[in-house]
Amino acid sequence: MQSITNAAPIHLSNNAIFNSTFQRSNSKTHPQFVLIQSHGRILNRVALRTRGKWRCSAAEQPQPQGQKQRPPKQKRNPSDDENGIDPVGFLSKYGITNKGFAQFLRERHKLLKDLKDEIFNRHLNLKEMASGFDMMAMHRNPQHRVDFLEWAPGARYCAIVGDFNGWSPTENCAREGHFGHDDYGYWLIILDDKLRPGEEADTLFFQQYNYVDDYDKGDSVTAEEMFKKANDEYWEPGEDHYSKSRLEIAAKLFEQIFGPNGPQTEEELEEIRPDPDPEKRYKAWQEQHKNDPPSNLPPLDVIDSGKKEYDIFNIVSDPVSREKFRAKSPPIAYWLESRKGRKAWLKKYTPGIPHGSKYRVYFNTPDGPLERVPAWATYVAVDAVGNQAFAVHWEPPPESEYKWKHKLPPKPKSLRIYECHVGIAGQEQKISSFSDFINKVLPHVKEAGYNAIQFIGVVEHKDYFTVGYRVTNFFAVSSRFGTPEDFKHLVDEAHGLGLLVFLDIVHSYAAADEMVGLSRFDGTNDCFFHTGKRGHHKFWGTRMFKYGDHDVLHFLLSNLNWWVEEYHVDGFHFHSLPSMLYTHNGFASFTGDLEEYCNQYVDKDALLYLILANEILHALHPSIITIAEDATLYPGLCEPTSQGGLGFDYFVNLSATEMWLSLFEKKPDHQWKMSEIVSTLVGNKQNADKMLLYAENHNQSISGGHSFAEILLGESVKDSSVSQESLLRGCSLHMMIRLITFTIGGPAYLNFMGNEFGHPQRVEFPMPSNNYSFSLANRRWDLLADEVHNQLFSFDKDMMHLDKNERVLSRGLPNIHHVNDTMMVISYLRGPFLFVFNFHPKDSYERYSIGVEEAGEYKVILNTDENKYGGRGLIGDEQYVQRTCNRRVDGMRFCLEVPLPSRSAQVYKLTRILRV
Repeated sequence: MQSITNAAPIHLSNNAIFNSTFQRSNSKTHPQFVLIQSHGRILNRVALRTRGKWRCSAAEQPQPQGQKQRPPKQKRNPSDDENGIDPVGFLSKYGITNKGFAQFLRERHKLLKDLKDEIFNRHLNLKEMASGFDMMAMHRNPQHRVDFLEWAPGARYCAIVGDFNGWSPTENCAREGHFGHDDYGYWLIILDDKLRPGEEADTLFFQQYNYVDDYDKGDSVTAEEMFKKANDEYWEPGEDHYSKSRLEIAAKLFEQIFGPNGPQTEEELEEIRPDPDPEKRYKAWQEQHKNDPPSNLPPLDVIDSGKKEYDIFNIVSDPVSREKFRAKSPPIAYWLESRKGRKAWLKKYTPGIPHGSKYRVYFNTPDGPLERVPAWATYVAVDAVGNQAFAVHWEPPPESEYKWKHKLPPKPKSLRIYECHVGIAGQEQKISSFSDFINKVLPHVKEAGYNAIQFIGVVEHKDYFTVGYRVTNFFAVSSRFGTPEDFKHLVDEAHGLGLLVFLDIVHSYAAADEMVGLSRFDGTNDCFFHTGKRGHHKFWGTRMFKYGDHDVLHFLLSNLNWWVEEYHVDGFHFHSLPSMLYTHNGFASFTGDLEEYCNQYVDKDALLYLILANEILHALHPSIITIAEDATLYPGLCEPTSQGGLGFDYFVNLSATEMWLSLFEKKPDHQWKMSEIVSTLVGNKQNADKMLLYAENHNQSISGGHSFAEILLGESVKDSSVSQESLLRGCSLHMMIRLITFTIGGPAYLNFMGNEFGHPQRVEFPMPSNNYSFSLANRRWDLLADEVHNQLFSFDKDMMHLDKNERVLSRGLPNIHHVNDTMMVISYLRGPFLFVFNFHPKDSYERYSIGVEEAGEYKVILNTDENKYGGRGLIGDEQYVQRTCNRRVDGMRFCLEVPLPSRSAQVYKLTRILRV
């Protein structure tokens, strides 16, 4: 037997070696190993290394008959233990009795259990299911090569074409039925590094390299020295005698039984064989030599059982020797001892695909050859118009890789989200970059008092004018704004300022582009998407994912985990859920009847995907935040998945913006109904504590829409002929609307970039209709120097600091106790704070009675009518502190008589409690 060359015991059959498990640690490379059986199937147990930790497990092999199955390392089926799981739990919580919907939830729970069982048949656990990025696309393998893995079940031939191989479709390829293609449609292509002229190939077949550190252990020790060290640590003196001479035992046995002139052929052996059982003959021989010195007998001996072709040897040993052997610790794995550093690799090899190389994947399909950008590509370059695209191999040298500096901020109890688009974040008429955003926008967001930023349009998309909502490459940051390292820098700097980073993720549909996107990726129409009409959005022309397909789930779940693992994002805003939840894409009238949420138009597979997404994200990353954008308010959006919900942390109340726009356009100020405003802003009371509200987001400003400032202020800011009254009206309503939206809802609020200071222009991206003009695709930061816009910004900043310093949004839901349509007054309590709004365009009230729960002194801490915000200053300093009266108002024991100027709002804080 040869000297030991790996961590497993040397006396193993082929099957046992395949079933062994190897653990690797403390490596700084980024490799991936793909084990392939002789018949060509790529095993779904892949050895990989991510973020400094290696893990590897060989594929599961069938156990020989009679051998006991090993107990599983972990519980594979979570359905065995359902303690605390109630598929209709949230219905009972809210006292909802609907047998049809309850039955639907129970059936959905059963489908979820079956889906998880199916997942566990192909994956070790849900984490592996959501970590496909560790295997797919390009990955540096420590054995001086790059491995490329792609899923294209409809293809017959797969190759990588790029500038590194002259765009040749035959140089780096794999073919159906040959090495590199498995039963699930995954293609493996290996791109070996090239030996430099004058260099010789490695003596070790499995020589590994550390691509990060200049030197590693293998640079200072030869293979022979390493093997000797391993054997010296493992074997006791004399114990490896028979491992070095694997035929010595067999020869001794043969000579002992048959003499020096024994049979030379199988026929002769059959004639004289005294006993056909070799193990019985071995035991007789051992009994005969039991009195021999121990040095003449091996601690364990090897005989051939002859039962199976792949069983070369079986081990026969006494119990004492066996326990002694098992107590040994294996020597250091040879691949760690022999691994060489980066300098040795660069001296011997040139990369098979250099960093920055442009490439595409080439398929031969039943309809002919085609080229595609790989579905899992992490960096994609598009031209100025967006018609052509190619993947870019991103493997920067260690000195160019971004090094993370800051820890993730803690999860806040309330969210103040600043919604951004990087491309329009600059003042210049161009596409801004990640670096521009870091230098100009991040300091402004921090000063403004927000605690989170939410990016739209960061994921790669072909057409810039789509604002990033027609995604083509789900794992790539948009190359328009910079490189992957630039985006990491942005996220890290945001974390350094204490800002969370959210992504507006679009998994409800995808771009219909073929060469750039996923449509007809492998030449078939049902690779990632449904076929027929269901595969296309009814109105937008986008493609609809096939959520019931295992590999599509693998793609989407891995995509979510990728952005967290690779870029450290803190949460996701799931865009346009109705598009995926219903086969009519949400374009139907909803009355609120629960039957509408469980009829034939509901996509159960999409629901299961959302449940899995939330379960996996929150299990892998406990501080993650997920936000659901669903205009239909699907029941249980923010309920735990164990209680029949979908598991989101927040949901968006989309009706608030529509209400404000309707009031602006259809009703004069004096006809506004306070009860309508309150009922719309409060929304779904069942989950009000999970509600995210905004007065306006990007939708109100982009392509044909108008910001509230553009509607309310119009030309009054820059036109001196416009009356002061018009300007006062616009500014007052702008502040009041934002204040009531901010404080009357749940613990989360959102604002689109620039609207905090009343950005007066809409956003219009470059497109053919405007001759690709950038004149409206920017933000006018210079307006902050203008008095009116600076006043609006000062108010918004003080409003954000109201929550930052006083924790207003995290004090539970407000107690709305005063809504007067005639007087146009709204008032509510939230902890020790009293909010009072007078929307009347003309009437002011000197002593307006508002009920309160606590007797004491209340002080104004925020007033929209202050001079510093451009107001009239009608409330004097002496009126800023009010003492309660012992009179019941609004069902409260006490009341305040407060001054209430027209079109103004005040926030009072209980500063002193009086005993009555």
